[in-house]
Amino acid sequence: MLLGDIVQSVEMWLKLIQKPQPYIDPNLDPVLLVPGIAGSILTAVDDQNGKEERVWVRILGADYKFRTKLWSRFDPSTGKTVSLDPKTTIRVPEGRYGLQAIDVLDPDMIIGRECVCYFHDMIVEMIKWGFQEGKTLFGFGYDFRQSNRLQETMDRLAAKLEAVYNASGGKKINIISHSMGGILIKCFMGLHNDIFQKYVKNWIAIAAPFRGAPGYVASTFLNGMSFVDGWEQNFFISKWSMHQLLIECPSIYELMACPHFHWKYKPLLEIWREKEGCDGIPRSILESYRPRDCIDIFKEALSGNSVDYDGKTIPLPFNLEILKWVRETQKVLSHAKVPSGVKFYNIYGMNLETPHSVCYGSEETPVKNIQDLRFFQPTYICVDGDGTVPTESAKADGLHAEARVAVPGEHRGILCEPHVFRILKHWLRAGDPDPFYNPINDYVILPTAFEMESHCEEGLQVTSLKEEWEIISKDQDNPDDVASREPVVSSISVSQGGNKQSSRSEAHATVVIHPQNEGKQHIELNAISVSVDT
Repeated sequence: MLLGDIVQSVEMWLKLIQKPQPYIDPNLDPVLLVPGIAGSILTAVDDQNGKEERVWVRILGADYKFRTKLWSRFDPSTGKTVSLDPKTTIRVPEGRYGLQAIDVLDPDMIIGRECVCYFHDMIVEMIKWGFQEGKTLFGFGYDFRQSNRLQETMDRLAAKLEAVYNASGGKKINIISHSMGGILIKCFMGLHNDIFQKYVKNWIAIAAPFRGAPGYVASTFLNGMSFVDGWEQNFFISKWSMHQLLIECPSIYELMACPHFHWKYKPLLEIWREKEGCDGIPRSILESYRPRDCIDIFKEALSGNSVDYDGKTIPLPFNLEILKWVRETQKVLSHAKVPSGVKFYNIYGMNLETPHSVCYGSEETPVKNIQDLRFFQPTYICVDGDGTVPTESAKADGLHAEARVAVPGEHRGILCEPHVFRILKHWLRAGDPDPFYNPINDYVILPTAFEMESHCEEGLQVTSLKEEWEIISKDQDNPDDVASREPVVSSISVSQGGNKQSSRSEAHATVVIHPQNEGKQHIELNAISVSVDT
């Protein structure tokens, strides 16, 4: 009896200390997560001895390993970017069914910065909904140095889709892409539409730079890119080292401002130049260059750029061969269509100042030599966006979309937004129903503009609040089919008045409804008044 009691007690104690098994929903359709630029762990494999080490992301020896293993040159004959070290092959880890490479980018991180996490929060959330790694949850990491239409990457993605389809028992796949991952998926859809139709059920693009990231990329070509700021750069990749890598990356060129897109606000590269006037006196003149014209500036600015590698000086100018390759990529993107039976959704960021146009120099300190641009700190003219991708670019996917939803949030931080999780949960039909979730909110941007003012009127203190609302309807894809569109609420203005002595308050509303076209036919309901007395 005593021994039996002891055994029973031990078994009960073991059950208590065991972690609870996660909830698994076998009815869910599989999900494939695809990251954006720099969103995959990269490892360098020594071709001679097979030794493998992580080169992105790491902290100890980060800059040195980055320069020796990841610095590359573009090969126009293959379209591939190849490491300067001929003995090194760059690979993406395939552990945890592809999730290892896109979850936490630096598993050994000791400082605990949020920037080293990528899809981590989303993976944790989706497991709560019942997704299971290897059954209904997968990842696709890739070498972000390469073109988004590199055949090697396309072949890997095709094989991945087939593997996910088979592992889930023949269920079609939900693809969730972030940032440049959306460009990669759109390239695949354009090149392999039949495979996409066979294996994909829904594609959800988040914060994708469909028409480029103008300000971000222009300054990247001239000054480089930093993933961390301040003193922490001393423990990570220097901005200069990153600059030299990205000059040879087709993926960056593919994020340049789309020259064929009808921008509401044309992105510009502006430079204050010192020019000699007719009277021989130097003056500061502001020059502006549109996306097509920027190429000449990039060529001149980077004409003398080079790096020292393994005792050799290697020139790294602005690469015109990559530019030729990118023009073909743009053709693929422009002709890509969502195949029949597949649904496309677009989530994009808003409410943050986002670089759009870039200016170098000033009237007081003009640029005397274009090759000195890399030593100038750029100033930005910003528009609405997620801090990296302008809203105008992200929402202009050029595809037939089931919905386009704006979410206030930062470019990478949007992957952790509770609002995004609620939208995804609804679209994926995952987890328990949310009794407080109203799908119509997915099509509303609140607010896009907001004004408040107070004034006295006949002894009454009146406070007026005005907000601009925009509802994104489902059928925006055919700009010529204006007559068939549902009306859209464009603005709602509400005023309330009252003071401490009065028990009366009034509300007035003005509603304007019109289709989203240049003519903007309005239906106005004015002077709607409600009075309330206690």
